[in-house]
Amino acid sequence: MDTTITAPRAEVLRDRYRSRLPERLQELAGPVEGNVDLPLHIAWSGRTSYSLDRPKSRMTLYRTVLAEGLSEDLVALLHHQLLTEQWPVLRRLISPYICEVWEDAFPELLRIAPADTAAA
Repeated sequence: MDTTITAPRAEVLRDRYRSRLPERLQELAGPVEGNVDLPLHIAWSGRTSYSLDRPKSRMTLYRTVLAEGLSEDLVALLHHQLLTEQWPVLRRLISPYICEVWEDAFPELLRIAPADTAAA
């Protein structure tokens, strides 16, 4: 693998995700129940409606918003408590760049993440 190509791409992705972060997790004040319909700039292909009351649907919503959402989307669509509760599993389903950026910015996520993520 040519690291001269992948390293700059990785940093561009990290910077992109870092620029979208809230200052504090508590700023994530999205809904905690019911249905959420994503705007087209986030869900540009496929499914657009998710149920927060169904764990798999909620997990898919959070994966999608973390990957494609803008700063204002993160704050409006994600909830800090749900993100924290889901993080041990969610961190294995998202891009390593997203995971790294969020865990660097919010060390409290690391405290809830299992020590051995490969076991689950």
